[in-house]
Amino acid sequence: MSDEAHVMSRVALPEEAQIERQLRPQRLDEYVGQRATVESLRISVEAARQRGEPLDHVLLSGPPGLGKTTLATIMANEMGAQMVTTAGPSLERGGDLMGILTNLGDRDVLFIDEVHRLPRIVEELLYPAMEDFALNFVMDKGLNAKSMRIPLRPFTLVAATTRPGMLSSPLRERFGIFHHLDFYDVEDLTSIILRSASIIGASIDQGGAGAVARRSRGTPRIANRLLRRVRDYAQVKGDGAVTAEVARDALDREGVDQAGLDRLDRRFLGAIIEQYGGGPVGLEAIAATINDEAETLAEVVEPFLLKIGFVVRSPNGRKVTAAAYAHLGHALPASSTGQRELPL
Repeated sequence: MSDEAHVMSRVALPEEAQIERQLRPQRLDEYVGQRATVESLRISVEAARQRGEPLDHVLLSGPPGLGKTTLATIMANEMGAQMVTTAGPSLERGGDLMGILTNLGDRDVLFIDEVHRLPRIVEELLYPAMEDFALNFVMDKGLNAKSMRIPLRPFTLVAATTRPGMLSSPLRERFGIFHHLDFYDVEDLTSIILRSASIIGASIDQGGAGAVARRSRGTPRIANRLLRRVRDYAQVKGDGAVTAEVARDALDREGVDQAGLDRLDRRFLGAIIEQYGGGPVGLEAIAATINDEAETLAEVVEPFLLKIGFVVRSPNGRKVTAAAYAHLGHALPASSTGQRELPL
């Protein structure tokens, strides 16, 4: 299978996106993992329901596939409200946002994915909408300019971002609830895989679920996708039952190794080791070397490699660690062993 196919495997195809929606939990009681976040949201939702008010605006951050969209859907369900979904790049003009906001009902949830990519003019419209549930609209220009204030129904903005550092301070400060989603442990991923298998009718035992979980990069979205690939392999090459051995064989064929690294991860690490002596090197240089986009590497590849200690950031760029050298079977360069000659 080509490298491009493995890069695309992280992006849901239309038919896979439909399956992923079916696998998402709909209530907080069904949600596995992120315990501190879930318990905090449970209290916030219950308090808002008791007061009959909309939930405070919520900002969710973290790498892709960890459940930000799922939590937004759950919050709307728990509040008994409708959810309207959009994304930062889709809101190109102020009128796009105004049309959405003026059509929201009482306590509805507006979910904006990739909120860090909102155009500045659209972002500034959000400020009074979030604070005062109103829109300030300027008609005409110059001496004939008139300001109109359009009231909105009370709503909750749930925003998701993979790059919280790119949010402006005025926007960030208008959120009342902040939660960062971290990678899942193997135990939680195993529970998610067993639940998903029961929904799609896949036969998998505890060992098989654990084998998939250990190679899922701590990410439920990837775990569910690998589960479907393993199910297909078991159906064609075996008797349909997913055991630990079947899962390992299937994922080896998919190019996903024991640490959860795929071909793009290994190309990323290999470029730093082979072309740049292990680093430090800038992300743009790595992207040019492996012919990929720096933004993809920053949002999809690098967070997990940082989490498992295969890459570190320094003021001069990214460096590969000894653990990554060992995993890839490369010898450490002499400058990394600490055996330098002392000056005479």
